[in-house]
Amino acid sequence: MPTIANTRPGLAHLLLKLEPKESMYIPRCFEVTDREEIFGFIEANAFGQLISNVDGRPFSTHLPFLLSEDRTKIFAHLAGQNTQLREIAGQEVLVSFEGPHDYISPAWYAGPGVPTWNYQAAHIYGHCRVFEDSDRLKTLVDALTHQYESGFEQPWQPTYKAAMLGAIVGVEISISEVQCKYKLSQNRPAIDQEQVIRQLNRAGSKRLAAAMALNSGQQGSD
Repeated sequence: MPTIANTRPGLAHLLLKLEPKESMYIPRCFEVTDREEIFGFIEANAFGQLISNVDGRPFSTHLPFLLSEDRTKIFAHLAGQNTQLREIAGQEVLVSFEGPHDYISPAWYAGPGVPTWNYQAAHIYGHCRVFEDSDRLKTLVDALTHQYESGFEQPWQPTYKAAMLGAIVGVEISISEVQCKYKLSQNRPAIDQEQVIRQLNRAGSKRLAAAMALNSGQQGSD
C-alpha cells in the first residue's frame, strides 16, 4: 500500500494540548478530546470540506482526505483549474468532517424538550502548501485509491496514464489544531437516550443510533 511519509514523529500527541481558539461551539458535555477517538472518526469519515478564502470570500471544495501515518498532516488533491488554488498556498485553512446525523423529536423524550439535531463533527485547522511533483501526486492518488478500493472483493488497480496527474494539484495541510464534537443527547437522562436510540433505529438512522449507544452514559449539561 502506498503511504504518506511520517513528518516530525511524536508531534501529533501535542496537537490537542494547544490552547484552542474560538472556532466551533462545543458545550463541555459534547466535547471529544481523546486523540485516538478523534482521528479514528476522521479516518472513518474522511470525505470533508476544504475551506479557504478566495477574493475575500469563504470557498469550499468537497474532497476525500488522507492522514499522514503520524497524523500531523492531511492531504488531498484539487483539479488544476479549481479557483481555490489561486490563493490557498500559505493560508490557514479549515477542513470540516461530518459523521451520521438526524433530527431528534422532543416527542421521544420522557420529559419536556425541544426539537434538535444529533450529529458528529470534527474540524482540522492548519497551514496549506500545494505540490505538483508527479511522484508525490502518484503516491497520494494510489494511497487514496487503496483506501477506498480495499473493501471490494476485486479492488480496482490504478491503470491511469501518468499524464493525467498533470491535471491535478496536491494539497498538504500541516495540522495545528483539531476540534471534535459529538452531540448525541449526552445532556438528556438515560431514559431519553434509550428512547432516542430506539426511534433512530426504527427510522433507519442506524449509524447514528450505534454512535449514541457507544457514547451513552456520558451525562452532562449544556
